[in-house]
Amino acid sequence: MKNFLKIVAIDEYSITPKYAQLVNSILRGIELGSIELGDILPSINDFSTALECSRNTVERAYKELKKMKVVESVAGKGYFITGHQFKQPLKVMLLFNKLSSHKKIMYDAFADTLGGHAAIDFYIYNNDFNFFKKLIADKINSYDKFVIIPHFIESAGRANEVINTIPKEKLILMDKLEPGVTGEFGAVYEDFARDIYQALHLLLDKLAKYHTLKIIFPEHSYFSKDILSGFLGFCREYAFDYQVIPSLEGEVIKKGTAYINLTEADLVELIEQLILSKFTVGTDVGVISYNETPIKRVILNGITTISTDFKLMGEKAAELVLNNSTGHIVIPFRVINRNSL
Repeated sequence: MKNFLKIVAIDEYSITPKYAQLVNSILRGIELGSIELGDILPSINDFSTALECSRNTVERAYKELKKMKVVESVAGKGYFITGHQFKQPLKVMLLFNKLSSHKKIMYDAFADTLGGHAAIDFYIYNNDFNFFKKLIADKINSYDKFVIIPHFIESAGRANEVINTIPKEKLILMDKLEPGVTGEFGAVYEDFARDIYQALHLLLDKLAKYHTLKIIFPEHSYFSKDILSGFLGFCREYAFDYQVIPSLEGEVIKKGTAYINLTEADLVELIEQLILSKFTVGTDVGVISYNETPIKRVILNGITTISTDFKLMGEKAAELVLNNSTGHIVIPFRVINRNSL
């Protein structure tokens, strides 16, 4: 019997569901000629033991292959490869810097828009440049498209060197443009400086009750410095006192101040301090939070948010994949005005 373990593999670093990895791996084996018409697949028990995964994983993979008319089962004999005339979906490597509620929205929209037209291998590199570099080096010849959110805490200046090793017709940058990436490639991204400037401008009437704006911008973070450029430009143009603070440690909240937070952790700490203070949120002290999430509709009777349309970003990135496009699309920012300002 053919040694399928030399052909089929599950990557523990990928967070693509294991059953989907197994399906994709078998399809690639057929495409490359390593798995042939009439081959007998391992039993569900044998495959689950060999791949160190559950029976349900293998069973679901076989069911998906049966739906595609690639595999048939015969009682008492097992599973056979019965079809090889199938349209092999595009192979996409999707790399996110981290998981979060808004990145799940992006992923879901991306996957839903691609539908059955692409097989996605999904990786999280946790802002780790060295891990990112290894993933690209190991997988450089394995995919039709590389869709990357390029956010790094360290060695960010070298990211373009790694990204430039990817053939540009295969590359789509998501969420931000990476300086130094050359050639014609696809991109769906935010214009960070313009977005925060325009968002604050839309909120100008409500900001008028505050004399000072403070943005909590963590040190050693992956956030684009362009956010600060837009923030400072707005404050200077409209004569607000302003301050960039790395955290709320030692911060004394004063009346007439509006805070802008980028991370959920800073928002929680800010809310805790506001609850303990004597100030009224939305009157004495203002709060603006980056990235819309459902919980912000109810906290403090509603928190004002400024946010990219993450669903649209996922959809547009998928459209670039499907259309094999090298277009550049700027995703609009949204302002949701609530009681915290």
